[in-house]
Amino acid sequence: MRIFLIGFMGSGKTHWGTRIAEKLQIPFYDLDAVIVNAEGMSISEIFAIKGEEYFRYMEKQTLEDLVSREEHFVLSAGGGTPCFFNNIEFMKKNGKVLWLNTSLEVLNQRLLKEKKTRPLLRNINEAGLRAYIIRKLSERKMYYEQADLMVHEETMELELLIGLLQ
Repeated sequence: MRIFLIGFMGSGKTHWGTRIAEKLQIPFYDLDAVIVNAEGMSISEIFAIKGEEYFRYMEKQTLEDLVSREEHFVLSAGGGTPCFFNNIEFMKKNGKVLWLNTSLEVLNQRLLKEKKTRPLLRNINEAGLRAYIIRKLSERKMYYEQADLMVHEETMELELLIGLLQ
């Protein structure tokens, strides 16, 4: 069983991914963390030094490598992962894709608190953050909507989710 969690940054992919993996007793991977470990630099450094195109290619390669090596896992994909190189189709072909659909209000609250740890948000003021989330969500929604399952993250319960995934 391979489970791919997709959704906007701050949607709870890592939180729920670790809980699902623990419950199912399978490995958990955070795609960004795997890339950071392999590259020896942060995502913001990769973007600054090697560019977004390089990062997106690494994302695709890392995703494909994990699938080729592992039969069972839960993966927290980056917010943009499904939007490049037909990654959404690749994930659907190789497991179940779950979209954590988190409300704009909740995303805004969470990301305001996490701005310092999220390089893409560091230079966006409070008023601009909401507009940024709306714009990015509208760009990505058509990819997120291709997921096998969609749950409203704020009302999700682990046991119910496990039942949906099996």
